[in-house]
Order: sequence, then C-alpha cells, then structure tokens
Amino acid sequence: MRKLTFAMNVTLDGYTAAPGDDLGWSGSEGPDSSPSDELFQWWSDRVAATGLSLYGRKLWAAMSSHWPTADQQPGATPAVVEYARRWRDMPKVLFSSTTSAVDWNTRLVTGDAVTEITRLKAEDAGPMDIGGATLAAAAMRAGLIDEYVLVTVPVLVGGGTPFFTALDSWVNLTLVENRTFPGGVLLTRYETRR
Repeated sequence: MRKLTFAMNVTLDGYTAAPGDDLGWSGSEGPDSSPSDELFQWWSDRVAATGLSLYGRKLWAAMSSHWPTADQQPGATPAVVEYARRWRDMPKVLFSSTTSAVDWNTRLVTGDAVTEITRLKAEDAGPMDIGGATLAAAAMRAGLIDEYVLVTVPVLVGGGTPFFTALDSWVNLTLVENRTFPGGVLLTRYETRR
C-alpha cells in the first residue's frame, strides 16, 4: 500500500495561498523572495523520491506554467535545472473537471477524486504526494492522508486558502521530524496515527 503525504508551504497563520491565490509570501526571506537554497534542495529531493504526485487544478496550473521549461530560461541555476528535470520526469495525476489536456508525464482524472486516490493508495508502488488545498481537503476528509508536511514560512497573511479543512472528527498525529531552514522557515512532519 502506498503512503500519501500532503506537503506544502504554509503561512504561520495556516494558509497555502493568500487572498487572490497570492503566493508571493512563500519565499523564506519575505514577500516575493525565493526559498533558501537549502529549502529549494529539500523540495527537489522530495520530488525525486516521489513515486506519483497528485495535483488539483490550481496548483497544476501554477507548476505546469513554469517548471516544464524553467531549465531553459536564461540564468537557470543547476538547482533549477535539476528540479525542472525531476518535475517533468515524475509521474503525475491531475484531478480536474475543466482541464481537457495534460502533458509532462501526467494523466488526467475527471471523475471522483476520493475513489481514484483510494485505488492508487492500494497499489504496491512508491510514495504519493498530494498538492493543492482543495484536492487535499477531499483526501483529508476521507481519512486517506498518512503524513502531513508543513513548511511554515514566518509570515501572517490574514486569510486565503487554508492548509487544513474542516473535519468531522479529530485526526491524531505523531511528530516525526522538525527542521529549521534559513529565514526562520520551519519544517514539521507528522504521521497520522491509525
């Protein structure tokens, strides 16, 4: 059975995006900055270790508009080149009822996300990551997420898209890792107690 992890950058007040889907806060050195080299490498290594990545429409749009050609941009660093290659090569599933075509090693699912995620989890294959707060909320409510990774950036945005959704019952977690990155960014990783 595959492990499903929900991992995203999050503000200190718990949002994955500020109002208007603004992600300008997500750099470790303040608004409109980039993550530290150390944090960027951590995300790149995570992509390399992921067997399958599950995307909601909004996060897919953001990622697929940049990473397929990021390594071809003037001034692309070796780390960006490596991440772009890893992202393109990683198998992906996009859950969307409005998208009609995908590329870059991606399969489109237009049906029920929870049913498909449940089927994918039952496979004997590598770990899965889920990205996008709306898609993750459906998996969270269904009790499908095995691990939560919060990369907390020390900024308050006051509203937006929350990392966690409203739940019908408590989910008990066990802290399995914490790590500090430059700029006061804190990674915390929790496993769901079953």
